[in-house]
Amino acid sequence: MDELKKILLAGIGSAAYTYDKSSDLLNTMIEKGRLTVDEGRELSEELKRTIKEKTETVNETKPVTKEEIKNLLQEMDFATKEEIDNIKERLENLENKNN
Repeated sequence: MDELKKILLAGIGSAAYTYDKSSDLLNTMIEKGRLTVDEGRELSEELKRTIKEKTETVNETKPVTKEEIKNLLQEMDFATKEEIDNIKERLENLENKNN
């Protein structure tokens, strides 16, 4: 569950970083005359709204259950702890045969 929180926080941090870089790009485009101040302001406001909506969507999501995480990992075809333990045991047996 802690890992999931870290992933969500990384996503929010990424959105904030994207906003900062986008704002810098808008300001540069305004300075170079490729956008008017009004166009830049409008794009900036739209970007703020989009990020706010995405952040609210993340905050509104319900907590993920352990069973849902387990099902997701199975769908992604990750190895289970039991499978990894089995591989470790087989590897140890092979190493012991060679010694």
